[in-house]
Amino acid sequence: MSRTIDRRQMMRGAALAGGGLALSAFMPAWAQTNSAGITTPLPTVTGNDITLRIARQTIMIDGRPSKAIGINGTVPAPLIRLREGHNVRLNVINDLDEDSSIHWHGLLVPPQFDGVPGISFPGIKARSSYLYEFPIKQNGTYWYHSHSGLQEQLGHYGPIVIDPAGTDPVQYDRDHIIVLSDHSQISPEAILRYMKVNPGYFNYQQQTLAGLLARKDQTLKERMDWGKMRMSPTDISDATGPAYTYLVNGHGPKDNWTALFTPGQRVRLRIINASSMTTFNVRIPGLRLTIVQADGQNVMPVEVDEFQIGVAETYDAIVTPTDDRAYTLVGEAIDRSGLARATLAPRPGMAAEVPALRPRPLATMKDMGMDMSSMSGMDMSGGGMTMRGVDPTAEKNPSAQLTTRGAGMAMDGMAQRGSTMPGMDHAGMNNGATAAGDAAGGMASMDHGAMGVQQGGMGAMDTSPMKMRDFSKAPQVRKGPGVQTISPMPIDRTNYPGQGLEDVGHKVLVYRDLMALDRNPDLRAPSRSLDIHLTGNMERFMWSFDGVKMSDMMEPIPFIEGERVRINLINDTMMGHPIHIHGHFFELVTGHGEHAPRKHTVVVQPGGKVTWDLTANAVGDWAFHCHLLYHMHAGMMRTVSVRPRGDAA
Repeated sequence: MSRTIDRRQMMRGAALAGGGLALSAFMPAWAQTNSAGITTPLPTVTGNDITLRIARQTIMIDGRPSKAIGINGTVPAPLIRLREGHNVRLNVINDLDEDSSIHWHGLLVPPQFDGVPGISFPGIKARSSYLYEFPIKQNGTYWYHSHSGLQEQLGHYGPIVIDPAGTDPVQYDRDHIIVLSDHSQISPEAILRYMKVNPGYFNYQQQTLAGLLARKDQTLKERMDWGKMRMSPTDISDATGPAYTYLVNGHGPKDNWTALFTPGQRVRLRIINASSMTTFNVRIPGLRLTIVQADGQNVMPVEVDEFQIGVAETYDAIVTPTDDRAYTLVGEAIDRSGLARATLAPRPGMAAEVPALRPRPLATMKDMGMDMSSMSGMDMSGGGMTMRGVDPTAEKNPSAQLTTRGAGMAMDGMAQRGSTMPGMDHAGMNNGATAAGDAAGGMASMDHGAMGVQQGGMGAMDTSPMKMRDFSKAPQVRKGPGVQTISPMPIDRTNYPGQGLEDVGHKVLVYRDLMALDRNPDLRAPSRSLDIHLTGNMERFMWSFDGVKMSDMMEPIPFIEGERVRINLINDTMMGHPIHIHGHFFELVTGHGEHAPRKHTVVVQPGGKVTWDLTANAVGDWAFHCHLLYHMHAGMMRTVSVRPRGDAA
């Protein structure tokens, strides 16, 4: 039910330190507290020549002043609205006392204008300027941000909308930008320092004795097993609600940023996750969302109630509110430690109920890369383990796959009954050798030592570090303290809605729902395949690819111009990673053939893997990294080098 509220105006009309400006002056027109939309006229920077000035400033969030880095005096930075087929010149002036940069996230630009210092661009020196100039080759929703140090965390980000040269296949009556972000009163350097000293510093949602006595969360046996592995099932995010205020267009939850609509209108929401460390679960209670674009690329419309958006991803959704009332847009942090909140309403000053935070999720054995349900013949749905026939369509049918929450406890029931599963061959493990549907011999080739389970009664997990750190499963991964675990059985999790969204009772978007609206431009089969492991030590806050930090390996990952390569991203950690490649789009391998969705960023779920096909069509050196800012800063970044065909590779 909608209600009219008395909006707090005290900060909006007050003089701010040093400038005497009202709070509204810190917000670009599209991000004002009550926005009529960005249709016509464009209330922001546009045209062929644009000037952007980077400077430090103070902003107000939920009535509290906070230090920031803005562009043209605003946080978020101004919306840049362009048109496909035009050329643009962007003169960026750095008024900081340190180097800065701007990366045009998702835009296909020449490498010298991509904006990553140290790769193909020197950065913008303090008190100097740099001219970016490039053609606009695409349309859709994108964003821009600093690629220098930790400046992005301080507000150095903004949205980009590129209108198509022809007719937009997405029809809408009103257009709103929704920039989700996380902002902290703590300096980014201090946040990093705290997490290096204690990676669980901001995790205030640990399991407790009171919870155990109340039979909440894990059982005592599960807690002991996870403790032996030095793993915390509540370690879903690194920097969380205790560090952050979650923002919509620079506004905190109490600010109630409002997007206006007229009942019956088709409203386009361009949702950008510009946060540094936060995966958001987005929903509008009472309204269904029709997803029409992902990462700036048009997709066949798919109707959902909620979707998870990783850092640096964008989704465009159409909503059609018919009632004359307000709706709450909720961007709930994945660990449920806080939320970003906005309102869709027909009139300013309205608000709808803000739903309470849902219970926080717990990581499972599957998040460790131990997917017991993928083993044919094993049924772990009860207190023990029984043999069953396996549905051969389980790989294609998400509902046919079993969940494995508390897999260790599921084994306990069997051990207590004394079952040793006679006749089981423990000699070797070959996941692909077992025929689906073979109930009698489905476990014949499983090596429980390799999967981290004791032989004998299978009464408990073997939590020996060597079992969770078997480098024979990832021979290219460099051994060292930066690799805490190797996923024993990673699986494709593109049919997974995300942690905490498995049982919400409504439709949640998964990657396999996405299909490109148009036929993909390159349908060739890949000529080679490359495995890349996402590695880390969560106890030491060390992050890398294949066990190697960016600072330890300057040799780029080589590609030849025009070649088609299949990339397998394998997550050996218990945390999701949004992986972004610069200068290119890739096609997710999700069974949709010539209509595979094209993206520039993909979240690789904990203990899972994602496969995509890439056409290396942009000669030059490009960044390839996890878009969790502090993970990238700690080392999960490499350079991809696309070399001209004919050069020595």
